[in-house]
Amino acid sequence: MGGNNVLSEGIALYAKGDYSGALAFFLSLPDGVKADDMELSYYIGLCYARLSRYDDALLYLEQVVTGDKDESRVLQCRFILALIYCQSSRKRLADFELKKLLETGYKPSSVYAALAYIAWDNNQTDKSIEYYQKSLGIDENNPTALNGLGFVLASENRDLAKALSYCKKALEIMPKSAACLDSVGWVYYKLGMIDDAIKYLKLAMEIDSDNKEIISHYRQVSAQIQEK
Repeated sequence: MGGNNVLSEGIALYAKGDYSGALAFFLSLPDGVKADDMELSYYIGLCYARLSRYDDALLYLEQVVTGDKDESRVLQCRFILALIYCQSSRKRLADFELKKLLETGYKPSSVYAALAYIAWDNNQTDKSIEYYQKSLGIDENNPTALNGLGFVLASENRDLAKALSYCKKALEIMPKSAACLDSVGWVYYKLGMIDDAIKYLKLAMEIDSDNKEIISHYRQVSAQIQEK
């Protein structure tokens, strides 16, 4: 109980979405404060992850995975580790963590969606589609799986009508997602519906103008418009 009281102010800041403020609070705690070390590492790791400071996040989240006795925290941190490994191209580590999670039954829909992303990144198209379908078999409204499957099908020119349906359903669930907007735009491009494609790609660019894949899609479609 003492540890929870000591950390409560930082936890409240984190719950409000003030990740910088929460991190500053946790890091400023004096060495002599009686706090649960694993809980403190857990929240510091979460803050770093939310702030996209992934190398720092790994240091703390790995401590939780290897040393915490709270199973729910361990599983959550293992999943976050896997996502960070995915984003930093450490695919074998990501694959290891995700398969460990499947063994425990932790959020299998999200785990399969993450495995599908790794498979796609490894040019294993059929395996990627299989994993996305498994994800949707568990949770038909998983937006990551819907968007991912639609994008893969479109990129491979497979069943474009179904691809559009998946991506639009994902966008309904996450209407402000740059990734979902980009995918819908990309499917329209594959369908030859250029005006619709550029509309969605513009919206994606407005939300995430630094995303290399969105920039590439936008330029490709814009170039085709200019050639008309």
